[in-house]
Amino acid sequence: MRAAVGALIRKDLRLELRTRESVPAMILFSLGTFVLFHFALDKPSVDGDLAAGVLWVTLLFAAVLGINRLFVAEREEGGFDGFLLAPVDRTAMFVAKATVLFAFLVALEIAAVAAFAILLLEPSPWPALPGLALVLLLADAGLAVVGTLVAALAVQTRARDLLVPLLAIPLAIPLVIGGARATSPLLDAAGAGSIEGRWLLILALYDLVFGLLAYAIFDFLLED
Repeated sequence: MRAAVGALIRKDLRLELRTRESVPAMILFSLGTFVLFHFALDKPSVDGDLAAGVLWVTLLFAAVLGINRLFVAEREEGGFDGFLLAPVDRTAMFVAKATVLFAFLVALEIAAVAAFAILLLEPSPWPALPGLALVLLLADAGLAVVGTLVAALAVQTRARDLLVPLLAIPLAIPLVIGGARATSPLLDAAGAGSIEGRWLLILALYDLVFGLLAYAIFDFLLED
């Protein structure tokens, strides 16, 4: 299984480096959204709850673009049929796709958080970076799992572009709530505060529950 996962990850990363269809689109979407917020809020900067809400909503909507494209190559080029015929554990595709989506989200956030700090953030982001990175990584793990599951379900339908946001956004609401609540004290105008442990626990529990659920049902979903 490890060899199959590695091969699938390398294939997807090479494809993204060659076509640049997912990550650049996600980054450009987030940058455009931050610019819109910058002018629409009519405020020189934001902090606290408002800053956390703007950041997490933007990241979620940008992530939907990457989720929507996750299985398109397999769908359009017959990759599903080839994988199903190969003598490998079918959950290898789930692990590989979730890992690739996680990498895409990390790449998105490196650019998006920097742009957010420049365009909208009032306090200096440097004291908040370690805590913010921890929260983002926990949320990325859950979003990668849920996004992979939703993408595998939606890619088989004709209404893929509609179905992905309709499924992914409601499922990601606990991640957005937990991430925003954990991030809010880090972005306070008075300086970075401490993260409440319960929000980190909620994010970790979400990752565990949906990770196990997706791992258990992905094999059947791929067959259907």
